[in-house]
Amino acid sequence: MRTPLALLAAALAATGLAALPASAQASKAPITYYVSVGDSYSVGYQPGLGATTGYAGYVAKKTHLTLANFGCGGATTTSIIDTVGCPDVLPDTAGGHVYPRTTQAAAADAFITAHRGHIGLITVSIGGNDVTACAAQANPIPCVGTAVTSIDKNVTALATGLRAAAGPKVPIIGLTYPDVILGSYVYPAQAVTPARTALASESVVAFKSLINPALVKAYASAHGSFVDVTAATGGYTPLTKTVTVAPYGTIPQAVARVCALTWYCQVGNIHATNAGYTLIGKLVAARYATLRRG
Repeated sequence: MRTPLALLAAALAATGLAALPASAQASKAPITYYVSVGDSYSVGYQPGLGATTGYAGYVAKKTHLTLANFGCGGATTTSIIDTVGCPDVLPDTAGGHVYPRTTQAAAADAFITAHRGHIGLITVSIGGNDVTACAAQANPIPCVGTAVTSIDKNVTALATGLRAAAGPKVPIIGLTYPDVILGSYVYPAQAVTPARTALASESVVAFKSLINPALVKAYASAHGSFVDVTAATGGYTPLTKTVTVAPYGTIPQAVARVCALTWYCQVGNIHATNAGYTLIGKLVAARYATLRRG
């Protein structure tokens, strides 16, 4: 006669569980994903380094979510919806996904739909490339105003699609950027001119009054949250408030902050440094924790 213990062992063997070590059984647990969508900021691009862990890698580590990164360098709010494939694939992107036969938005939506119920977080970093060229205009504000019309329309469509794919409860966090154009106050290393100080001042207006309000509205339309990276990196600090920083001397505090967190003041590159991406990652992780508690 078989004992109850023997019967239990036989039942486990029949299911295959008895042959699996505890670690293998644990690996059967469902994966919860963090989906990153957007431009080169979303893949942590840095000049001379290519893709780095960036803010998405930081967030994935802090939230214990598995990163699925669809970001594409150079993406705009139009190309993310309309362009098939990514013309600037960065092969070392952490958690990178490629989509040679569809658009970034469609690829992300399809992934989220396929893993519905197992998506823990979605972040979006898009819109910067829509306005970058405006800095070269003699009067950049009208240029930004025109670009914001597209940003509003396209980001609303993008966020709405992500929400439909993810369902009502998944946190969607939209991001903006450090105001790197403030760095034109010191880059290139020439005497500060009225034109350069004017451009710095206009960049504050562009972010505070045009770009970021449009992004807030677009993400809110899909019940998403918004992290104002511009504010968190000191972009709204009055330019009359100064500090002395080597090698630039006495400069606006807002400019010094951008110099510390991005590559703009050193090499004229708009991307964040490790310190900048880490700060953005902390902002996202903190917002995610707040949304989870709510």
